[in-house]
Amino acid sequence: MRNYENKEELKNEIKRTFEKYISEFDNIPEELKDKKVEGVDRTPAENLAYQVGWTTLVLKWEEDEKNGVEVKTPSDKFKWNELGELYKYFTNTYASKSLKELKKLLTQNVEDIYSMIDGLTEEELFKPHMRKWADEATKTAIWEVYKFIHVNTVAPFGTFRSKIRKWKKKEL
Repeated sequence: MRNYENKEELKNEIKRTFEKYISEFDNIPEELKDKKVEGVDRTPAENLAYQVGWTTLVLKWEEDEKNGVEVKTPSDKFKWNELGELYKYFTNTYASKSLKELKKLLTQNVEDIYSMIDGLTEEELFKPHMRKWADEATKTAIWEVYKFIHVNTVAPFGTFRSKIRKWKKKEL
């Protein structure tokens, strides 16, 4: 996993990968948002719904901890061994929205993640054991907060960008 020197480097990488990812949806017509194509596991709406879901959870984890609420990762309704069900929940919760609405939701979540990063000290972001939710999310690994942000923004923005590009190549 990539390491970052500081907050700005992390935010810049999120911005770079997010802008490339979100722009892939600019020329997809709304009427094709739910179109399945062979060899691609998600429709455009499902692709965005997944990203909206995970970024929403990251923000919720931090907000709940700040408010003294016990954080359950990955969510209050699902355990780590139920990720398939969590992904269905993301689809059921978000994929019925328009691409425009999904893009707006995801853009807002990314903006909120920038604010979250700004609200953390460098130590809180990059040192282990700074958030209870981060410590309790993994059983054996020690993950700093930035790693959770990275794997729910930078990493999937790249992976899911390639998936939507493959979808577009087959459909458009």
